[in-house]
Amino acid sequence: MPHPRQETLNHPDALDCTVYRPDEQDPDAEEQDLGDAKVLITGAFETPLDWDAHQREDYFGEEDPTHFVTAHIECLAKPATKAFFMAESGDYVAVQASLDEVVMYYVYDHEETDHGRHYVLIRDDEEL
Repeated sequence: MPHPRQETLNHPDALDCTVYRPDEQDPDAEEQDLGDAKVLITGAFETPLDWDAHQREDYFGEEDPTHFVTAHIECLAKPATKAFFMAESGDYVAVQASLDEVVMYYVYDHEETDHGRHYVLIRDDEEL
């Protein structure tokens, strides 16, 4: 079985993206450009069946639930190199959706699975 990282990097539907990390100390500071990656959007986020209305409300907050998607994000740099990074909750992902369209996503949540790190992203509809 191919490594989940290679699966994402080589997937025909994976899109080019750049990951940015906000400065936790200075919210007005320029985000740090972590580098280039591939993002594979795996579908709409589905809440676990055992969540009640309150848990769903807490999770989505003021956000539109239809803007939540699941994804895999893999850095183009090789692991154990200085340029390597893993996206974290709170990062931003600028996805090259097409030649002339960049879609911003906010990394809302992530969990470690047997298939690598699995992310929940929120699509940001604000025009850049």
